Amino acid sequence: MGLLWTLIVGAIIGAVAGAITSRGAAMGWISNIIAGLIGSWLGESLLGSWGPSLAGMALIPSIIGAVILVVIVSWIVGKQRT
Repeated sequence: MGLLWTLIVGAIIGAVAGAITSRGAAMGWISNIIAGLIGSWLGESLLGSWGPSLAGMALIPSIIGAVILVVIVSWIVGKQRT
């Protein structure tokens, strides 16, 4: 049950990051989960684990990390398409 809860929170974090960057709709749910989980790890590594926490993830640093990840990945994908 803990893994399912982590995936749900990761998907929400990824969806929030996609909505902030206006690139979430094109990513899909699997990409949102991946962006949320990796972004959570990135944000907590860079910024620490402060603020409210859910499923073992500090929400504010996780969202910031996911936004950074989505922007970098979309920039790389955009460069490859042109």
